[in-house]
Amino acid sequence: MSNFLPAARAQAHHGMPSRSFEHLSLAVFVLLLLLACVPGALAHEFKAGDLEIGHPWSRATPPGAKVAGGYFTVTNKGNSPDRLLSISSDISDTAGVHEMGVKDGVMTMRSVNGGLEIPAGGKVELKPGGYHVMFVGLKRQPKQGEKFPATLTFEKAGSVTVEFAVEGMGEMGGMDDHAE
Repeated sequence: MSNFLPAARAQAHHGMPSRSFEHLSLAVFVLLLLLACVPGALAHEFKAGDLEIGHPWSRATPPGAKVAGGYFTVTNKGNSPDRLLSISSDISDTAGVHEMGVKDGVMTMRSVNGGLEIPAGGKVELKPGGYHVMFVGLKRQPKQGEKFPATLTFEKAGSVTVEFAVEGMGEMGGMDDHAE
């Protein structure tokens, strides 16, 4: 230890960092790198053929609720349209795509019959207030912080199992900051 102390003093006098400072700097750098990766870790994506399904999410439901909504984006990287034909999940008896809209000042919601078209080279957002999935006849309440699986079946891309991340009851799926 007697050899170490003079060396540390010499480094301090010459402006050279000590080993402990180098280790602390490295630890801070690694921590910052990990934090920079967190948004990517929170967003989750799935692929089916030419389709990319981005960030499937749902909201937690209050006790006794019989329905829940599901939201995600579908980007078609292909040259021909595809169609979301069906959705199934163990969390509910049935699931399907619905559309909300306002007609003559009255909000309406209706089931989308014949599937939801995903245009070639296009993107469709299923989000609150527009197209969305309705999980009907909940077998259990989705709880914030958990995930539940669902299978999306497309006309051309086939079936893909995705995981819906359950957010808080008032959340907007990371869309809170986006004015659209």
